[in-house]
Amino acid sequence: MLRIFGREKFYLKNATVIEQLAKINSIIFDKTGTLTTNKNNEISYDGEELTLEEKIALKSVLRVSNHPLSRSLYNSFEDIKTEKIEDVEEIVGKGIQAKVNDKIVKIGSSSFIKGISENQILNTAVHISFDGNYKGKFTLKNAYRKEVDEVFNDLKNDFELAVVSGDNEGEKEFLQKHLPQKTTLLFNQKPDSKLQYVADLQEKGQKVAMIGDGLNDAGALAQSDVGIALSENINVFSPACDGILDASKFKELPKYIKASKKAVKIIKYCFMLSLFYNVIGLYFATTGQLKPVVAAILMPLSSISIVVFTTVMTNFVSRKLK
Repeated sequence: MLRIFGREKFYLKNATVIEQLAKINSIIFDKTGTLTTNKNNEISYDGEELTLEEKIALKSVLRVSNHPLSRSLYNSFEDIKTEKIEDVEEIVGKGIQAKVNDKIVKIGSSSFIKGISENQILNTAVHISFDGNYKGKFTLKNAYRKEVDEVFNDLKNDFELAVVSGDNEGEKEFLQKHLPQKTTLLFNQKPDSKLQYVADLQEKGQKVAMIGDGLNDAGALAQSDVGIALSENINVFSPACDGILDASKFKELPKYIKASKKAVKIIKYCFMLSLFYNVIGLYFATTGQLKPVVAAILMPLSSISIVVFTTVMTNFVSRKLK
């Protein structure tokens, strides 16, 4: 199954993850970079005009961050070069700061840069400052993946669903209209709050899968029973995850979970087949109806039959994924 999932751009750490995924009954999604995509973001800037030197410094700092918003902004500075940076400090859930040519560059949320929070409806703002002087903000209009409605509708009958985001509640009304009614929506969640929410569900006996992207999700991904990093670039992911799902395959997530459940059933059927085979063999052996040489031939055939059964059944399951 690892090979089959890998072929479908769903990369799992080991076979144990398949077993854990089959037991999941609660799924938590991050919003930014998970339900939204940075490929179709519309970016605008509001503030003091940036000099070429400031743009170079800004892009240089953005380069070292794996946060989806940082990647979107970085890609928008196509013709700008980068320079060496020093004293990099990325504060999870807030932003990043570094020194470039003796200038302190800070990039992040309004509370991180200005000390006050802002509400944005369907938009996310990234604020910047140089040497403590506020320059302005980049506004990214969130573009939701077109498969979000389909994925949530496929999952709603079998799983408890939640969206846990570090952003403000500006998009709550929008999400309530597009997601199933019973979906839990939590906003303004810091990384430790996300982790605690996962832990609280686990204390209630829930088996939790966390689908996220970026540093803000690392704690929740590690705490969850199965942590899956959704990535536009599979070379950029959180090391805390149990698996990586290529963003182009997001709509196939329900199929992958169902396939993991079928894989566990196949393993159980193999045990039953093996037990049945050996019970029959034991009966004939204890009654003296089975010669030693025949038993020596039948024993490896038992293993071969299990391998053949498993191969046929997994290939059958793989066809369902296409």
